[in-house]
Amino acid sequence: MLLFLKSSSRTVHHYPDQESRIEVNKYRHSDDIDDNYPAGCCTSLTVWRKSLLFGCNGFTVIGSDGSLVYRVDNYSDNPNQMILMDGSGNPVFTICRRKKLRLIDDNWLVYNGEMGKYCDTSARKPIFCVKKNVHILKTKQSAIAYVYNDGNSSAKGCAYMIEGSYKHRSCRILDESRQVVGEIKRKEASTGGVSFGLEVFILVVNAAFDPGFAMAIVLLLDKMFQ
Repeated sequence: MLLFLKSSSRTVHHYPDQESRIEVNKYRHSDDIDDNYPAGCCTSLTVWRKSLLFGCNGFTVIGSDGSLVYRVDNYSDNPNQMILMDGSGNPVFTICRRKKLRLIDDNWLVYNGEMGKYCDTSARKPIFCVKKNVHILKTKQSAIAYVYNDGNSSAKGCAYMIEGSYKHRSCRILDESRQVVGEIKRKEASTGGVSFGLEVFILVVNAAFDPGFAMAIVLLLDKMFQ
């Protein structure tokens, strides 16, 4: 039976410097949840595909009040590991690529907290495994990736699936009952319909789903399909 992830993420106000605060507030939003979502049922986050730290690649995630909610700062460009942090820099999830058994495999393991520099996957049990659908062009299924409990990608049924196109920033995260628990959408300006492009987009998360884990899925989709 599917267990929903309850949100334990903290919203904080912390930026590396004043210049970063000013730049972040350009993407502050208050009206990115459309009429398809009942009031109060969702969290809406602006995802900026940029680190606020000089010399880093990563992500900056902004709340509807302009607060810094999550961040990813990759110093070493390690292609096989990412750490999702809260706004204060505390690790929320560590994401590690599973060793490939075949050339077409693209599986990632998600762990609570920090795993260390070399991501010793034998030291702790993962909470989820996310697997790219490498057969998407050969099947009628619309899923681009699957999420499995306990890191077991060989299980018969997945806990969640992701449908749509990350490349076009149009994806939905569905549970095993095909209820939408999260959605990635293009961000449009509040006036004039001007698009922010692909580097800034919206992540809408159902109240029963952990926004931190939803953001971890965004990071994995970026690795798989960017």
